[in-house]
Amino acid sequence: MNHLAPTPEMSASLALNPDQFASADGQKINLIGIPREQLAQMLEERGHKKFRTKQLWHWLYWQGVTEFDAMTTLSKDFRRELAEEFVVERPSVSEALNSVDGTAKWLLKFPDGNEVETVHIPEADRGTLCVSSQVGCTLTCKFCHTGTQRLVRNLTASEVVGQLMLARDAFGEWPTPSDHSRMITNVVMMGMGEPLYNYDNVAAALRIVMDGEGISLSKRRITLSTSGVVPAMRKCGEELNVNLAVSLHAVDNDTRDGIMPINKKYPLEELLDACRTYPGVTNARRITFEYVMLKGINDSDADARQLVRMLKGIPSKINLIPFNPWPGSDYECSSARRIASFQTIVQEAGVSAPVRTTRGEDILAACGQLKSESQKMRRSERDALAAAHLAAQVAGQD
Repeated sequence: MNHLAPTPEMSASLALNPDQFASADGQKINLIGIPREQLAQMLEERGHKKFRTKQLWHWLYWQGVTEFDAMTTLSKDFRRELAEEFVVERPSVSEALNSVDGTAKWLLKFPDGNEVETVHIPEADRGTLCVSSQVGCTLTCKFCHTGTQRLVRNLTASEVVGQLMLARDAFGEWPTPSDHSRMITNVVMMGMGEPLYNYDNVAAALRIVMDGEGISLSKRRITLSTSGVVPAMRKCGEELNVNLAVSLHAVDNDTRDGIMPINKKYPLEELLDACRTYPGVTNARRITFEYVMLKGINDSDADARQLVRMLKGIPSKINLIPFNPWPGSDYECSSARRIASFQTIVQEAGVSAPVRTTRGEDILAACGQLKSESQKMRRSERDALAAAHLAAQVAGQD
């Protein structure tokens, strides 16, 4: 019997796509990622009382338990019934890499064989988990390694939230710890893919992450990064109210068209209007604009002055990101002197513009370097990366 065949009632009331929550063997339902309201209705339809949802949720997302027998506050009969129809699964780890700077990267494999990467970046006052939303990417940003990999598919809610749960497994962060003792204090939707082109699944996953009776991560500690999918930005702000980061990277449409083709669909004027009206944006809660420093492309003093002008009236922080080379990339990083000049102009105008410290470059975990290991680099490509990195270091000293 295939337990995933939904009843008519389940299909109507839950709109639960069995394929999205299938176990690895395809015979049961993986509970991870199912929205709380849907989980409650599933249990009620099977004759269980409402309080069972709260109990089960606690074991799944507060305790992080993966075996029903370990859920000791549940009756033996309830545990047995759960085990007959459901499982609690994480993505599998194909490879785990650790950088000399402490950054960790996991290559995660799903039952269909597709892979994504998840990165943990430790800092003195926080630990940030960079989570993927798609296998490959919808977009083809020219400076981004992920953009060279075609979109394979969207991740499910289970696969999005599963990245965080697996990372917490790795750090032993169960039960859910207090804020001051967490290794993972922040989540950024800045991994592979464009989150707003997979909004429903990403939103479902983030609601689980923010649930106070489970993983319990504050919305103030979650940032969603978009390349500028304008129609979905307001919806994201109204429904999730998480922090917003915008991949800007250019100050005029011609330049942005060339490096970010999405600009042809949603040009700068529309994108900036959406930023000005993003729900909840204030001087105390600014939008972060990501700006990769590309030599001779977008890094002139005139570009810096135009950046200040175009963001006037938008509570902003600008992250200046030194370009991280990857084999086959057509760009070079701006020199350290050029970046410093650009930064000075922006900051003297009263806008915060820190230069992001590159982390995890030796394991291809830095910004713009993520790509599925299913297209793993050959040795010659790794050698080319090392050469490009050395050249960038030399150029940065000019």
